[in-house]
Amino acid sequence: MHQHGLFDVQQRHEIIKNYATMLNQLNVLIDWENFRPTLEIIRNKDRKSNAGRKPFDVVFMFKILILQSLYNLSDAQMEFQITDRFSFMAFLNLKLNQRVPDEKSIWLFREELTQAGVIQPLFERFEKTLAANGFAAQKGQIIDATIVSALKQRNTRDENQQIKAGQTPEAWDAKSHKKRQKDTDSRWTKKRNVNDFGYKNHVNIDVKHKFISAYEVTSASVHNSQVVQQILDPKKTGQEFYADSAYVSPAISQTLIKAGLQNCIHEKGYRKSAVASNMCSAFNPNEPAA
Repeated sequence: MHQHGLFDVQQRHEIIKNYATMLNQLNVLIDWENFRPTLEIIRNKDRKSNAGRKPFDVVFMFKILILQSLYNLSDAQMEFQITDRFSFMAFLNLKLNQRVPDEKSIWLFREELTQAGVIQPLFERFEKTLAANGFAAQKGQIIDATIVSALKQRNTRDENQQIKAGQTPEAWDAKSHKKRQKDTDSRWTKKRNVNDFGYKNHVNIDVKHKFISAYEVTSASVHNSQVVQQILDPKKTGQEFYADSAYVSPAISQTLIKAGLQNCIHEKGYRKSAVASNMCSAFNPNEPAA
């Protein structure tokens, strides 16, 4: 029986690199180290102890957020896909014997960037870098949202009422360790009769290249349509706007008219919308980029 060795793994990586064109281009075009000074802001704090594992490299974690947004994955799905897919490992320069961040680590990193107020500027810089290398947004924009599950909170009814009112339960102040373990920003939502607790990633994606042009994180209870104004790019006048049935509303239709965008939203999905409208291209935005 043939025994697989290091060179077999390297050969597999090389084969996959030839197919993972988009991810290869990102690593060639983007100097990820340019993002480090901004990312290091969340590490500029004194550690109480040197015990335990060292935190993951900030650039490595930022690239995970980029992957997550490009492929519209939840934190749990992201953890699995990094473990399972050689193309993701190659993009992250992750070896088989190295540790993969779990979903909690991914959530915590994104939360730290959000609290530091740097996540939006980071994604804007990422977009500008792409545009400078010939990946300017073309053909139109797709807006979608993904639920990112968070650890469910075991709170009392009174505690939940205080959290919704923007208050901190008094019992938590008396026990600082309990307060640190509580997530007061996550909310419940229901999709296809399934209850979920956590956040939503709202993204605006370029039709041609499938790259993100805008990004917003909210609690899961915020309806998809409420974030359109924040992540819509009105400068792309005359281009097509794609979204699923969650974005069907008179208010959004008026917003698109004012922005001069072609409304390609349809209650029955992307492809039927494109076929039904003479203005919209007959393609499926959910298909992977070439």
